[in-house]
Amino acid sequence: MRLNPRRSLLLCLALSGTPALGAGPPCGTPATPIAEIQGSTPTSPLAGRKVEIEAVVTADYSGPDGFKGFFIQQADAQRQHRPGVSEGLFVYAPHVAARAGDLLRMSGKIEEKFGQTQLALSGTPALCATGRTVTPAKLTLPVADTQALAAFEGMLVSLPQTLTVSETHELARYGSLLLSNGRLRIPTNVAPPGNDAARVAAANALNRLVLDDGASRQNPGTVPYPAPGLSAANPVRSGDTVSGVQGVLEKRHDAWRLQPVPGAPAPVFHPANPRTGAPLRHAGTDLRVASFNVLNYFNGNGQGAGFDDPENRGAKTQAEFERQEAKLVAALRALDADVIGLMEIENDGYGEASAIRRLTARLGPDWRFVDPGLPRLGGDAIAVALIYNSRTVVPVGVPATLAIDDRSRQPLARTFRRVGQSLAVTVVVNHLKSKGCTGASGPDADQGDGQGCWNPTRQHAAQALADWLSTSPTGVADAGQLLIGDLNSYAMEAPVRLLASRGYADMMAKFAGKDAYSYVFAGEAGYLDHALASAPLARRIRAVQPWHINADEPAALAYSQAWRDATQRQRYYAPDGYRSSDHDPVLVDVALGDAVDSSPATQPDSGSSGAGPVPVSPHATDVPDGGGGAADPLALLAIVAAAVLVLLRNRGWLR
Repeated sequence: MRLNPRRSLLLCLALSGTPALGAGPPCGTPATPIAEIQGSTPTSPLAGRKVEIEAVVTADYSGPDGFKGFFIQQADAQRQHRPGVSEGLFVYAPHVAARAGDLLRMSGKIEEKFGQTQLALSGTPALCATGRTVTPAKLTLPVADTQALAAFEGMLVSLPQTLTVSETHELARYGSLLLSNGRLRIPTNVAPPGNDAARVAAANALNRLVLDDGASRQNPGTVPYPAPGLSAANPVRSGDTVSGVQGVLEKRHDAWRLQPVPGAPAPVFHPANPRTGAPLRHAGTDLRVASFNVLNYFNGNGQGAGFDDPENRGAKTQAEFERQEAKLVAALRALDADVIGLMEIENDGYGEASAIRRLTARLGPDWRFVDPGLPRLGGDAIAVALIYNSRTVVPVGVPATLAIDDRSRQPLARTFRRVGQSLAVTVVVNHLKSKGCTGASGPDADQGDGQGCWNPTRQHAAQALADWLSTSPTGVADAGQLLIGDLNSYAMEAPVRLLASRGYADMMAKFAGKDAYSYVFAGEAGYLDHALASAPLARRIRAVQPWHINADEPAALAYSQAWRDATQRQRYYAPDGYRSSDHDPVLVDVALGDAVDSSPATQPDSGSSGAGPVPVSPHATDVPDGGGGAADPLALLAIVAAAVLVLLRNRGWLR
């Protein structure tokens, strides 16, 4: 090993017992052990005091994008091995560079910063030796308690396990991702709210560690994970695994983080959760219904502008919108669905410039949207929608919606039957109040039971929904009702249990199992996106499958251009369905199984991507849109029956 003259002088002076550059007592004389600095309490017992220490540098982060310092650890021969007490320390030294393996003698003041203990360096360290190594501590997840991590604060550690990537949300922004021993589950997705969910949450908190990139910069030019770097074609997904994890453990930004040692072997990622194509239809399926939260699909004013509207929650420019739309259309086409329920689409009506009309048109000439005959569907900036393939299904009866209250988005219901069949299914798309706490008070505030804010409002909406559906609002006798959409409630939460008590069974739980998920939040996976079936329909469902194209994907691969330079915008983007939203679509395969004839579908709803709209009020019957096809006798009979039923209700003759 070659040393520059300055380092050689420091080393000679240190080894001869002569203080270097006034650095204090000579190397090898008594110094304060790091264990006494760290202590067994949350803060250092020596905080505010000046100390003299001698320890080995384990990793240097003094570069322009680093942390303005380096980590040191007590040499193996001098370690005290006190249970629960760390023997590593961060040295804040913005003007000094160190090198891993150097044994340094230094002094400074003990401080508490960013949740961890550090030494603020005074003067210049003395170089006592080079090429020293320390033995990494062994750490495994989950840990027994929070003190188990504090016991290794500032120390070099290695994790002998194969760990799981639980979240990638901050990967491109900060170069970090969350690791755990197996996947973490949303507490109220697997346990009842309250004490049971709290126990799951507590276990999750002991089973998580952030793998960072050793830098403080934002939006790095190259994200190191996975090697050789993150891109649209080289993602790391939640559910992938990683081995060979080692680094320095520290607490920063309220999270325990592992900082990689520069020059050390990088962790190895394994594609344990690879991308897949859309699930194939289950054998015997003749109707596929899908649910898809399209993450604020706003088309501005419909003329290439208007993206600066205060109500716009989606793309901020036409260029962003085109990127978003390309991804959504790719995903929607791949679903191979006959009926699709959408959430978070711009609530701007059903006219020529509307978001729903544009999206439907992009799917092709056979696709239609359901028009409830209203200027807008409720007062929120976003709404639900129903679209369908007019070549495979026929809407019967009338479209229906329900104004619940001023906090709840309106559901939309429509009854469909397969072309050539007589049995019909009523599809109801929903998007209940979010868990965000803005404006929440009283019972709607977070009660600490795991269900978040606005839970009573969601319960009220679920009750109103069940009451409404008991009246057959579409005016058609059907083979059952299918409730789909983002209920903003996990599987064990009160709104879902209320709907179960009213006869709507959780088909995700039945077919996808206890580990089903469609959404990842704070590293925990669960499903807000539901498929709930009435008893008659539940017997006909053959499969329910979330397609994991979004929840597991890094947020960097979405359409947004914010925080990215031109190179990053190109590297992270592909016009495919992956990370087209933050929720996974859910596919429901139904076997109606009563073929009648093979007559082509009529096109009774508005929403043709070609012909103009045919307004339909919530109490009106469907009308052919001029598509030129022969009317389906069964559809016409259903229309007449629905019209008679509505007339009787409107005149008060039927309650």
